[in-house]
Amino acid sequence: MEILQTTLLARHAQHVVLVHFPIALFITALVFDIAAQCNRKRRHGLANAAYYNLLVAAISTIPVFASGILAWQLQLDGEKLRGSLLEHLALGTVASAMIWLTWWLRFRARRRNEALPKYYFAIQLAAVMFVMLTGHLGGIVSGVTLPG
Repeated sequence: MEILQTTLLARHAQHVVLVHFPIALFITALVFDIAAQCNRKRRHGLANAAYYNLLVAAISTIPVFASGILAWQLQLDGEKLRGSLLEHLALGTVASAMIWLTWWLRFRARRRNEALPKYYFAIQLAAVMFVMLTGHLGGIVSGVTLPG
């Protein structure tokens, strides 16, 4: 247990490292989605790249969420969250759900061989906003970014 705590409670804990994967993959998927809309010749390949980036982004939210909960339990002994930590957890949960929603919309359209719904990009843009807000709050909580 001491090795686990030492690893998880290190200055650069696992949550802080893992969180960059879904963020980068999700934003990369957005870029591929935009490129697929702009490039008719390569649309299928770019759409596939967006799909797989979204899939891995969604899956990678699971260890990020678990490492955040584990860090909370080990560092704060499960103490009730408040303030920026509570907001970070709430926004992180919504951001994760939005990433999964965008993947599911793309999965459903792909399985049915249909076009993406008209509201897909609005949802993806809202998801990016939640990811950015969550990351900003995470930076404040970790001490990397100063509030204000």
